[in-house]
Amino acid sequence: MPVSTSVPDEGVAVVTVDYAPVNALPVRGWYDLADAVRAAGRDPGVRCVVLAAAGRGFNAGVDIKEMQRDPGHEALIGANHGCYEAFSAVYACEVPVVAAVQGFCLGGGIGLVGNADAIVASDDATFGLPELDRGALGAATHLARLVPQHLMRALYYTSRTATAAELHAHGSVWRVAPRAELRAAAMELAREIARKDGTLLRLAKAAINGIDPVDVHRSYRFEQGFTFEANLSGLAARIRDGFGGANPTHEREPTQEQGDPA
Repeated sequence: MPVSTSVPDEGVAVVTVDYAPVNALPVRGWYDLADAVRAAGRDPGVRCVVLAAAGRGFNAGVDIKEMQRDPGHEALIGANHGCYEAFSAVYACEVPVVAAVQGFCLGGGIGLVGNADAIVASDDATFGLPELDRGALGAATHLARLVPQHLMRALYYTSRTATAAELHAHGSVWRVAPRAELRAAAMELAREIARKDGTLLRLAKAAINGIDPVDVHRSYRFEQGFTFEANLSGLAARIRDGFGGANPTHEREPTQEQGDPA
């Protein structure tokens, strides 16, 4: 299944996304991911959730081809709502969420990891928002949780990516591991968290979310309004239709079915 849940260790649920070829999610995929994360968090036997992905990259955002096939705005609206639900599910998950990130983490991937409680990344992982190259806006809310404000703005305006090592230096990535050891490193952190009392962990998650300086739900929803404006004006479609062109700053990014986080 494209989104699956397993419980490899007591107290730890692993939600895995597998949408070949680059984990660019269709509308249904974002909702399925949201449902899986919420269900795992509600399970009284789960004390930590690991969010992982199969394949060469963690997430490439929205499936642009799905939008291009839609003559109207139904796919855009669906993607916007689906991303909002998935990002919210990670943030509001009743227990801590550890993101295990390999390869590329772009667009919607930033929304997921930016709302996670901790990030473990492979040494080949890169993080970025190629939104302006895809005719979209959004997820600056979540990138701002990973890097300082001025760096966030520079990355956003240029569509450049940051490496796992750079994010580790900023303190937003807990640990960088060789790719072959990524899942083990994420599980090590998850097991340590899961050794705590489940009820107290749920209280801690609610308390920490309650003191967050930025309301991520409202902030991201505000950004989405500008994505709608870009699409309704026709600007987004013109940029999106030509997104496959060569760009030297994106050499390590996927070139198929990747998109914006809507």
